Amino acid sequence: MGSTGQGVTVVGGLGRAAVPVFLCRCRLDYPECYGGAAALHGSAPGAAVHLPLPLQVRAGPQAGEGGPAPCSGASGHPRTGVCSQHPLPRTQQCEAEALASRARPAPRTGQLPPRKQQARAGEGAGAGPSAAETPPGPMNRSHSFSKTPSRTPGKSGSKIQSTPTKAGGDRYIPNRSAMQMEMANFLLTKENDPAEESPTKKEQQKAWAVNLNGFDIEEAKILRLTGKPQNAPEGYQNNLKVLYSQKGTPGSSKKNGRYIPSMPDRILDAPEIRNDYYLNLIDWSSQNFLAVALDNSVYLWNHASGEIIQLLQMEHPDDYVSSVSWIKEGNYLAVGTSNAEVQLWDIQHQKRLRNMTSHSSRVGSLSWNSYILSSGARTGHIHHHDVRVAEHHVATLAGHTQEVCGLKWSLDGRYLASGGNDNLVNIWPCTQGDSGHFAPLHTFTQHQGAVKAVSWCPWQSNVLATGGGTSDRHIRIWNVCSGSCLSICGDKHLLVCSILWSTNYKEFISGHGFAQNQLVIWKYPTMAKVTELRGHTARVLNLTMSPDGATVASAAADETLRLWRCFELDPIKKKEKEKANSVKSSIIHQGIR
Repeated sequence: MGSTGQGVTVVGGLGRAAVPVFLCRCRLDYPECYGGAAALHGSAPGAAVHLPLPLQVRAGPQAGEGGPAPCSGASGHPRTGVCSQHPLPRTQQCEAEALASRARPAPRTGQLPPRKQQARAGEGAGAGPSAAETPPGPMNRSHSFSKTPSRTPGKSGSKIQSTPTKAGGDRYIPNRSAMQMEMANFLLTKENDPAEESPTKKEQQKAWAVNLNGFDIEEAKILRLTGKPQNAPEGYQNNLKVLYSQKGTPGSSKKNGRYIPSMPDRILDAPEIRNDYYLNLIDWSSQNFLAVALDNSVYLWNHASGEIIQLLQMEHPDDYVSSVSWIKEGNYLAVGTSNAEVQLWDIQHQKRLRNMTSHSSRVGSLSWNSYILSSGARTGHIHHHDVRVAEHHVATLAGHTQEVCGLKWSLDGRYLASGGNDNLVNIWPCTQGDSGHFAPLHTFTQHQGAVKAVSWCPWQSNVLATGGGTSDRHIRIWNVCSGSCLSICGDKHLLVCSILWSTNYKEFISGHGFAQNQLVIWKYPTMAKVTELRGHTARVLNLTMSPDGATVASAAADETLRLWRCFELDPIKKKEKEKANSVKSSIIHQGIR
């Protein structure tokens, strides 16, 4: 290529704006230097000159218009692109090269770039003087090279280079016709726009895009593979897909259920524990102390350190402890005895704070609601004790004709559920009625045996679970607001002794007697049996749960305590729960006297 003529402008025949083009100056200002192109000499200013390119070139100043004088062409050569008699200044040559880089047409698919075409054309034409003197005419010159020269300079004549069979030859030139580059640029710049649009406006924009572009801009692809995939030969079958598409490998398959140990985490001896179905002899505090009543004594076992403390022993040898219950904060323990007393003990100082007497028979069940302690006796009466005042007995609930063996306040403190040996379940309000006396809101009579197992759902405050004794052997779920029975489950061979709801899962666990003496975990609300925990050799008497909700302690008539880690949480959820359930200071710490 050579230098550029002054004022040369290309008028695009492809509908584009006029741009400068790189042409030999000798072809316009000094046509005789090109040799054989004398028809250009003396043409009128601004006349259109047809060149081999599919463009129209308007010539700049011609001879006689102030331009350089014509040259003879003897010292110049069309292959060099610069006439030796009329060289361009260095600055104009740099400008000409810059203009040439802009005006060079983009290569088409299957076609070599123009510079490579010219190089190969020069190699095929040779370097003889005849080639320099005789330029091809406008109708004879072609820019589409379908074949490469038969001989390559510098190679032996025996080797013949054939034309590539595919379009493009030795280069891969991507076809961008299937790529939506403008749309891709728009989508990339659109991501930086934080403005939120309403759904209606998005639908309108989608409809406009489909009408204008023919596709949804949200589905536009920056890069896309073209061409249809090859069809599989007829009769081909992929055996690997049949073997491995349905089931994963055993090692990679993830189990949906959690692991529940079938063996107890720890076994403790409980000598002389009373084998009495109607008593409640164990309870676990929020400070991680397990209280166990063994005949006429109460022992405290520290779950963290394993330390055992004897808290009390009855003075009379014939008396025994019939029930124990921790306050919510875990610093005071209520103890019911066979001689109709309710004692209150301070654990930190290991001393008795007060002795409350109002019953006439043994106290087999206890339950706390803030500073109110409720106690159930063999007479069927329930007493409310306000432990802050000297006159502690503040109310009496008469709704059972036989011993109250199950007693539990709801977590929100609105309802008190009581179960008795008369097969009844009573739901009591926390406040007195208009008559000044307490009356049950609901009385459930569906059980056919003594109801000792009573437990409130921790995530639904109006849901209660109750279990019947030997003559019933069923677990019933109640809605205490409507008084309806939500579901029933059980086994005719299972005596229900105790029920506990899990605070970590939507499940509850029940303790049973006689047949297998097992613990059963149930899924709620499907009431499906999750698993059974076996190990006791005599009936289960009581169940209690650790403060973190992961471990269940069971006391049985075989004089053992077994700790089951059946509701263990994963470490992340465990830390979150420990934060939420941080121990608060007792609201009655300064009020008890």
